[in-house]
Formats: sequence, C-alpha cells, structure tokens
Amino acid sequence: MDNLSLSNSTAAWRQSDGEHHLHAFTDNEALRRNGGPRVIVKAEGSVLEDSEGNRIIDAMSGLWCVNVGYGREELAKAAYSQMCELAYYNTFFKTSTPPPIELAEKISSLTPGDLNKIFFGCSGSDANDTILRLVKRYWNLMGKPSKKTVICRTNAYHGSTTATASLGGMGYMHEMDDLPIAGIEHVIQPYWYTQGGTMSEDDFGLVAAKAVEDRILKIGAENVGAFFGEPVQGSGGAIVPPRTYWPEINRICRKYDILLVADEVICGFGRTGEWFGSTTFGIEPDFMTMAKGITSGYLPLSAVAVSGRVADVLYSQGGDLSHGYTYSGHPTACAVALANIAIIEREGLVQRVRDDIGPYFQARLRELSDHVLVGNIRGVGLIAGLAIVEDKGTRKFMAPTGRLSGRCHEICVENGAMIRASGDSMVMAPPLVVTHGEVDKLMDIYRAALDQTAREFKLA
Repeated sequence: MDNLSLSNSTAAWRQSDGEHHLHAFTDNEALRRNGGPRVIVKAEGSVLEDSEGNRIIDAMSGLWCVNVGYGREELAKAAYSQMCELAYYNTFFKTSTPPPIELAEKISSLTPGDLNKIFFGCSGSDANDTILRLVKRYWNLMGKPSKKTVICRTNAYHGSTTATASLGGMGYMHEMDDLPIAGIEHVIQPYWYTQGGTMSEDDFGLVAAKAVEDRILKIGAENVGAFFGEPVQGSGGAIVPPRTYWPEINRICRKYDILLVADEVICGFGRTGEWFGSTTFGIEPDFMTMAKGITSGYLPLSAVAVSGRVADVLYSQGGDLSHGYTYSGHPTACAVALANIAIIEREGLVQRVRDDIGPYFQARLRELSDHVLVGNIRGVGLIAGLAIVEDKGTRKFMAPTGRLSGRCHEICVENGAMIRASGDSMVMAPPLVVTHGEVDKLMDIYRAALDQTAREFKLA
C-alpha cells in the first residue's frame, strides 16, 4: 500500500476499533477519545512496522512471547502443512494425533527433574487453572482433602480467569470483580529494592521466603496444598529474586509437603539463558506452567508439565481426568511448537542468551544506573526491569503509581522502541534473536526518553 492508502486504512481501522473492539487491559474509552490504537501491520526479526510506516524495535517480544522473532516462514509452513494434513482433532475420545504426542515427548526431554507428563491447553491462564484443579485432585486422592489452600505472592501475575486472577497478587485486578476467590492467600514478593530496607539482598531473600513458611504455619501445613511462583515476576516489573530465595522455597515446600508450582510462562524457552527459569534459579517444581515462547506466539498453546510424584497418583488412582479443553493438544499449534523448538535448538538461541546477547544486554542496561530517574536495575538473560523513581536517595516513587514510567514508555514508543511500563518500573524482554546493534539503538532511545521524562517533570 502507498502512503495515502495506508493513511486512509489507518483512519478506518481506528474508527472501527473504537466502535467494535474491546481491548484487554486498556481504558477503552480513553483509547477511543485519544484517537485509537497504533495499528501494527507487519514485523520482521525484532522490528515492528505500523500502518503509517513507523518502524519500532520490539523490546517486549510482543507480550514476552516472540522468542525466535517475527517473520519465520518455517513456522508458517509448519502450520500450513499440518492444516493440509489434519487441521484439527481432539484428544477426548481415546484418540490422539502425532503432533501433541511428539511435542509432549520433546518437552519432557527439555524440562528439569521428572516433569515428564504434559497436558496441553491454549494459554498460560488456562494452564494455571489446570494446575489449580490438579493440585486439589492430587490431595483428594492422597486422602488429605483439607490441603487445598494455595499460597502466592503479591504483585504476581498468573492469568486472567477468575481463578488465575485470584492466584495473581495484583490488587487492581482483584478490585475489578471482587477477587480473590476463597482458598488463595498472598505473601510478600521477593522485591528487595522496595521491601528490603537496609538488609542485604541475600538476607532479604531469606526473609521473603520465611513469609511463605510463616503463612504455612499460620494456616496449618495440613491445610496448604501448593505454592505458586514465577521464577522472575514478569508483569510485576521483572522482579528477579535474591539468590537465596528459591533454594529456601524448595526447602520449605519439601519440609511441609507442599506442591511447588513454577509458572514459566514468561521465563520458559530460553529467556533466562536456560531452557527454563527453574534451571537458572535451581527451582525443584512439581508442576511447571508453559505458554508464550512454546510457539513464539505464532499460535496459541500452553502446556502443564507434571512431576512423577503427582502423575503417578493421577494415573494409578485417579480414573477419568474430568478436565480439558476443545483445543487441548491442537495438532496445528503443536506442530508449530515443534518447529519453533527446532529453530531454538538449531540456532543455539538458549546458549546465545546465556553466553552472548544476554550478558551484552545486561551490561548495556547497567550503563543507565547513573541516570537520575533510575533507582534500581535487575535482570537475567533477556529480561530486565528498571525502577523509575522521583528521588534515588530515598527510593521515593512519584505518585500516582506509574506516572513517570508511563510517560517514559510513551516517549520510547514515539521514538521507535516498544518498552513497557509496569507499575513504577520499565521492563524489557526482546526476542532472543535481537542483535547487538538493536540493543545499542534501544539503549540510545531509552536514555533519551529518560532524559526527556526528567526534564518534563523538572527532575533533571
């Protein structure tokens, strides 16, 4: 399309969007009033292009998901070939199809420990919903029906269904529709910068883990079924826990016979420099949640990996598993996932994040630590968060929450970098194929945006 037709299309799309499209996590009236959305029409590698021809480095991999980058013809061909052969069939009627069989085996070869049984769904939300049901089923079969309470963290994100929004610890989500539901409790997140005070990070990691143990003791271990946690809290601001945190969580869960759930929706498939964040942080999960990077976002797919401890009971004592979705084990989505994993392996993207682009990205980020607005930088591999503050000396954030980070986000996008604001943090998670040059450009745009934000708020 030429520029004129692009412009006309953009106006028409924006008008139609305002009249008919209800956006997720958006003030839809404000979006309509302010002219409508930026319309993304194409992408290649790590770069988006909108309907007006603007090119934007996607420092968020879509929504943490486009691990192998955009424009992978191999994934389109995998979908096409599978659709031509068998576009869809279910896994309900004592049947299966080759792609989910092969994908379950492949995932089992990549997951740590004995996470060797795989259940498929469509999203991280339904995967965590599945785990919540399986936790309750397991303890019923074990003759311990009181072990049903689940412990999670404040500021965590585990999905948007009624159950998984309850698992998450985001107050603004709870306020919308009277959540959380009963049987879910929240403890402090392992965010040293805002909650560690004068403690060292290692000491605070133990304190944050002890909050889990204290809650177990308060409720009674006989009443607690599971602990849910993201290796790195993604949507909460890319919160990387102190190194002491996860080993202590492992110990606590073993001591009190609590099932440990690692929500790997964001961290999985290479983002932390290992196949899974559980390996990076030494987590020993009974369940693992996967989505996003499993297909690099090319088709919706999720997976739940179940440990031998749980699966053996479900198999030997469980009878019918009265749970599932129309699209569980969707053959086309699973075929794309297999092709996606093949790309990650063939191109050595996990090793690239661990040994090359991850360290480079983290080093360049830390050059921003001298900026007046940057209070804290944390990250691992190709995920990072920066606390944007009003006063570095006192760790003071500007009210209302997100005022500085929100403006900085707007400036970044206007200048060609899709960097997300999450609360008072700016977060990034670029595709695993992002180049050194693109990282350099991101940092130039980021610093300029921080400078402009500081000037606008008279903090420079």
